[in-house]
Amino acid sequence: MTFAEKVIQFNRDLKFEQPLPPGIRVMNPYAENPQALEVSSLFYRKFYDDDRPRRLILGINPGRFGAGVTGVPFTDTQRLKEYCGLEIRNVETRELSSVFVYEMINACGGTEKFYSDFFISAVSPLGFVKANGKGGEINYNYYDNRDLLEAVEPFIIQSIEAQLAFGVKTDTCYCLGNNKNYKYLLSLNRTKNYFEQVIPLEHPRYIMQYKLRQKREYIQKFVRLLR
Repeated sequence: MTFAEKVIQFNRDLKFEQPLPPGIRVMNPYAENPQALEVSSLFYRKFYDDDRPRRLILGINPGRFGAGVTGVPFTDTQRLKEYCGLEIRNVETRELSSVFVYEMINACGGTEKFYSDFFISAVSPLGFVKANGKGGEINYNYYDNRDLLEAVEPFIIQSIEAQLAFGVKTDTCYCLGNNKNYKYLLSLNRTKNYFEQVIPLEHPRYIMQYKLRQKREYIQKFVRLLR
């Protein structure tokens, strides 16, 4: 199987059935939205249809407006269409993290070059949302609740180990989120010895929300560390 087909099968089989704390639910775009599985499969067959080993970049967990819609990590519908040449019908989303990630990808040489060297996923490849008390939902991180983390950890371990089998290089893993996400992944790696080193990078949303004036400097930092 190619790298692409391994990812597609992994996404298709993703499920989480453990009880979660009250008010929190799992978000599985591949099960909830047929277009997400369809378009993400086209994405992986376009950029990963080979046996080339790649380094792993791990975010936190999918968000509602990026991978939660497209099935492609850090990729909203606008970036999916503009930079990947793929489209989800009748849906348009914009995610701050996606804006930064694709500017960074362009600085690294563009989508084809970047995706030939890197595979982006998340510590938890399924997302979580929490009721906001107003009839809606907000994104929720796997580490935001101790009971949630305890429930999700076996799934995290199983998912990372499954993705290592795609053909991922284990010398270096990059972690998007240099605080709680990095601390958790670093601790897990010390126990499991998945990677020789884990390099922390600021989370794209943090940069876009709080450090927008320094965005160019952060992009340069990412490009330097990802080489």
